[in-house]
Amino acid sequence: MQPMKKLAAALALLGAMVATAHADDIKVGIALDISGPFSALGAEARDGFELAIEKLGGQLGGRPAEFIRTDFGGNPEQANQLVSRYLQRDKIDFFTGPIGSNAALAVGPALFAAKVPYLSANPGPSAYAGAKCSPYFFAQYQNDTYDEAAGKVANEKGYQNVVLIAPNYPAGKDHLNGFKRLYKGAVKDEIYTRLGQIDYAAEIAQIRAAAPDAVFFFLPGAMGINFVKQFVGGGLKDIPLIAPGFSADEDVIQAVGEPMLGVLNTAHWTHDLDVPANAEFVAAFRNKYEGRYPSVYAAMAYDTLMAMDAAVRDVGGKLEDREAVLKALKNPSFASVRGAFQYGANNFPVQNYYLREVGKDAEGRLTNKLVGTVLEQHQDAYVSECKM
Repeated sequence: MQPMKKLAAALALLGAMVATAHADDIKVGIALDISGPFSALGAEARDGFELAIEKLGGQLGGRPAEFIRTDFGGNPEQANQLVSRYLQRDKIDFFTGPIGSNAALAVGPALFAAKVPYLSANPGPSAYAGAKCSPYFFAQYQNDTYDEAAGKVANEKGYQNVVLIAPNYPAGKDHLNGFKRLYKGAVKDEIYTRLGQIDYAAEIAQIRAAAPDAVFFFLPGAMGINFVKQFVGGGLKDIPLIAPGFSADEDVIQAVGEPMLGVLNTAHWTHDLDVPANAEFVAAFRNKYEGRYPSVYAAMAYDTLMAMDAAVRDVGGKLEDREAVLKALKNPSFASVRGAFQYGANNFPVQNYYLREVGKDAEGRLTNKLVGTVLEQHQDAYVSECKM
């Protein structure tokens, strides 16, 4: 054989070997919100994913894995296109990533039809908890539950009347409905804003006119940052703010600063939760990311990949047995950063929800601090509508 032909044959053989080696890799599609309305939150989730991938050595359940990370800009239509590519070209085994409930609702049907497990790293829309539940969707929480906890806190604080504010999209409606479900006082006004809005002059004028005992706001990321700054700057700092954790997480706290002191918020996780897996996660995160505390978005992203890792291990890497994979996901064997939890009949967690208050740590850094447990082993309100 001539030297050039030998070289070509050798390269062809090498290429075939590489292709064979990668053909068996587990493929995870991760749709990231690095740009768009949830960019700050998407960056937090990305950092949680990266830390988990590093801890797992790029594997899942001891098998090589390919983590296909793509920014879709928070656009549901682009999310659909991305998922189509993941399914048809990449042949993914798992999917995760989007921050927004609108994107989750957009991509779910194609993933469920393809029998690809979708492990949510954030959104828990009411539709997937109820009538549109699927054995292929696994949630971190249900949207309303954070706010049910906040409604209970508002009762305990004696707030007789409140103003509610949220963006006008599926999660915004879920969050306000959740608050109203357990809140026993009067709602003086219910305000829906544009998704991604950053100027709240008109809404703050409405709040000033209503003169409520407190304001409940679901405005994650840049929306919350701008709202709190304008709220305090508009002379309303004496009206207490209460929120789901997404509106008062580390991204908002660090961007707003001192005006966040005393803001009450509820979440299913907090960085100072006394759980061994959580302490390990927080220490590793702060070491990797220059001392900053992880947000709930980072914690959920990290947990998502740990859940995949445990499921792959529990089925011995045999992902072709979809029923076994679903059973392994339904009965998680990993140590979650949130502590013990279980899935309800709709694949939404039954878990604790906590009250956090923005204060200062021993180093004088503004951050959330655990106050106590608001709801114990709490199940969402939609599970009875799920017919799985």
